[in-house]
Amino acid sequence: MDHSSTTAHPPPGPLEFLDFAVACGGQLYRTAYLLTGGDPHLAEDLVQEALSRMFVRWRRLSRLENPAGYARTVLVNTFLSQRRRRSSREQVTFEFPEIAVTDHDPALRLTLLRALRDLSAQDRAVLVLRFWEDRSVEETAEVLRLSATAVRSRSHRALNRIRALLGDEFAEHAAADPR
Repeated sequence: MDHSSTTAHPPPGPLEFLDFAVACGGQLYRTAYLLTGGDPHLAEDLVQEALSRMFVRWRRLSRLENPAGYARTVLVNTFLSQRRRRSSREQVTFEFPEIAVTDHDPALRLTLLRALRDLSAQDRAVLVLRFWEDRSVEETAEVLRLSATAVRSRSHRALNRIRALLGDEFAEHAAADPR
């Protein structure tokens, strides 16, 4: 007698994880791309590391209410821990590979990525979570294990630093932006 039909939900396994990874991989990559200052190779490595950490615990994590949110948290924490161990890392260059861009203003995108890259890892993580991921101050504080006040002050300082780094170059791009 086959009892498999009486089981409401089969235990989560590799196939379900693959579906999860495919569904949220693009968003994780975009976030990782910004966190790494526009380095596509480091972004891919970061996503792979975050997903591999999730795979090891997938049976438990698949039961979470929001596994995609948890994956973003793992991604950011992996990025920050890698930045702390930076002595064995590759050096980031200022050359970007030829990538098809559908932006209205690719020069603005490159300028912003350069400015993001010049921020500290923690400040970059705060800006990416707050303004790219559109997370609240409280959510960002929880992910980064900071107080809400620290997130606000880091956001303020990081935005001022980006404005200073961009200077007249940003004003030119922003004025030319038709949006």
